[in-house]
Amino acid sequence: MKAVLLDWATMGPGLDVSELRALLPDLEFYDDTDDDQVAERIAGAGIVLGNKILISESLFAGAPDMRFIGLTATGTDNVDLVAAKKHGVAVANIRAYCTASVAEHVFGCLLNLAHNIGPYATDVRAGEWQKAENFCMLTHPISELSAMTLGIVGYGELGKGVARIAEAFGMKVLVAARPGSDDVPRDRVPMRELLARADAISLHCPLNEATRGLFGTAEFKAMKSTSILINTARGGLVDSAALARALRDGEIAAAAVDVLPKEPPVDGDPLLDYRGSNLLVTPHIAWGTLTGRQNAVDELTANIAAFLDGRERCRVV
Repeated sequence: MKAVLLDWATMGPGLDVSELRALLPDLEFYDDTDDDQVAERIAGAGIVLGNKILISESLFAGAPDMRFIGLTATGTDNVDLVAAKKHGVAVANIRAYCTASVAEHVFGCLLNLAHNIGPYATDVRAGEWQKAENFCMLTHPISELSAMTLGIVGYGELGKGVARIAEAFGMKVLVAARPGSDDVPRDRVPMRELLARADAISLHCPLNEATRGLFGTAEFKAMKSTSILINTARGGLVDSAALARALRDGEIAAAAVDVLPKEPPVDGDPLLDYRGSNLLVTPHIAWGTLTGRQNAVDELTANIAAFLDGRERCRVV
C-alpha cells in the first residue's frame, strides 16, 4: 500500500523513525508540500500522513485509493471530516503526546510575566542596577503564583495537565464552561465569571465556530487589568488587533502567545508589530520538546499499526 508523509519538516530534527519505517517500508517522506502539490502526491496512496496539510473534499474525490489519514497533531480542522466519512476514509489524530511540553511552556511564560523577569534583565543590561541606591531593585511588579487564580478554557488533556501544575504551585483553578454551550456543570464556571475572577487565563480549546474569536474587545474589557492571557492552543481563538490594543491601553497586564491565526505569519499580524515588554510571542513551539515530538511519531506509528491490523485507535472518523 502506497504511503506518503506530506510535511515531515514540521516535526523538527532528531527523531527516531525506525519503527515507522519498519511498518511502512516504502513510505515517501516529503519535507513540505504546497497546496497545489497535494493531489499529485496522494494519488494512488492508501495511507496519507501529515500535520497541517489541508485535505479538502475535492482531494478525496481525486484519491479513490486513500483509506487512512494519520495526523501528527490533535487538531483535525485541516481535514474535511464529513468528506472523509462520505468517502470511507478513516482519520486518526494523536493525543496526550505533548502534555508535559505544553504545560511547562505555559508556566515558563507565566512565571516570566508574573515576575517581570524580562524587564528586570533588560534593566540590568542597561546599567540600572549599577546605579541603584539599594541592594535590589523593585521597579516592576512581581506576583506570586500561589496568590493567583488561574482560569482554564478547554479542559481536555492539556487543560487538565496545566491545572495539575497550577495546583502544585498553590494556585486556585477555575474551569470555564464549554464555549458555545448553555450548560454549566457544577465543577465549572460561566465564561463571564472566569473573565472577572481570573488573574491568568490559559487557552486549551479547539478552534471551531463556537470558539473562533473567543477573546476580543469585550472579553479583554471584562478581564482584570492585572490579568495575564496565555494562548498555546490556536491563533484564531484570539482577535490579535484587540489583544494588542488591550495590552497597549492597560486593559490587561500581559500576554504570551505561541500561536497566530496564520502560520507562518507571512502577511504580518498586529501582535508582531507590538513593542511592549508585556507581550511574549513564540513561534508555535509549546509542543516542541524532543520528548513531545518523539511521542508524536510513536503515537502516529501506533495508529497506523492499529489500522493495518483492523483495529480502531484514536479515530475521529
